[in-house]
Amino acid sequence: MDNQLRLLEAIVPDVLEIVQERFDILRHIRWMSPIGRRALSQKLNITERVLRTETDVLRNLGLIETSKSGMTLTEEGIRILDSLEHMMSQLSGMQQKEKKLADFFEIERCIIVSGNSDEDPKVLVEFGETVTDALNTLLPKGENIIAVMGGTTMAGVADNMHSWASEQQNNIFVPARGGLGEAMNIQADSVSGMMAARTGGRSRPLYVPERVSKETYASLLQEPSVQEVLALIDRATCVIHSIGRAMYMAERRGMSEEELDMLAANGAVGESFGYFFDADGEIVYKIPRIGLQLKDLKKVPFVLAVTGGKSKSQAIQSYMKHAPCQTWLITDEGAAEEILKGKNL
Repeated sequence: MDNQLRLLEAIVPDVLEIVQERFDILRHIRWMSPIGRRALSQKLNITERVLRTETDVLRNLGLIETSKSGMTLTEEGIRILDSLEHMMSQLSGMQQKEKKLADFFEIERCIIVSGNSDEDPKVLVEFGETVTDALNTLLPKGENIIAVMGGTTMAGVADNMHSWASEQQNNIFVPARGGLGEAMNIQADSVSGMMAARTGGRSRPLYVPERVSKETYASLLQEPSVQEVLALIDRATCVIHSIGRAMYMAERRGMSEEELDMLAANGAVGESFGYFFDADGEIVYKIPRIGLQLKDLKKVPFVLAVTGGKSKSQAIQSYMKHAPCQTWLITDEGAAEEILKGKNL
């Protein structure tokens, strides 16, 4: 239900505000009926003119009726109000959590989807739809370069994105980093290509490994095709990335036993962009890499951090100490509730 409401909001930006306003009107009429327009406008702190417009709509819909004594709900109005109570309660609670998290992390916005991705893979469907809607909302007209990280969450997001028609945009998806030497479908190249295919954009590959020696790095930077894609990354309009658990990501990257022991000894809990963070957000290790660097995010207009699951709550908190203020965090209830637990926000 929450995701369906967000889809409605994407095409009718004021829809939730309108629903909330009419819900409040119906609820107060029920509580105070019969009540006149002037008394209700004072109670709701809105002008009589605005209230008249809304009550005329509700009356035409057969939800309220008026008499000399004032306004009351019809049987249909009572039924609709009862049906809305639970939905609006859920929506209000979710919005409060989103605001608390956004304020806590000092970022632009937080969007929480229903569920816990640790237990329900269907959460990735909502992540994909939410990311699509966010891009559709944020990206301006003209050329947009969207730099994309890899990983299982990002692959799931890409697989569940959908097309949006816009003749006024030229959206180019590029990998934000080189490959990891892992399954092709979760490498940044593959993920950015899938996002382009799903949304109707274009993609440019970056055929280089992520971890290379200094000598190889210098040699690769001389390749025209590599220079071209790195130049696109440097002009990114938007970055889409995830956040992982440190030890899981280290093992997935094939790091040595010595490196794993070092990360464990330094209390690493989170990873993003090749940086490993402890519980206080301190960087304890950085992988030399080709592609986007953590410091580069400051100049990117839009940043979407997409991650969820109760098990990632500590990883999310460790990275978010470095998140630029223009970040949108897209997460799930499992992670959000665990982060908010015990915090007096």
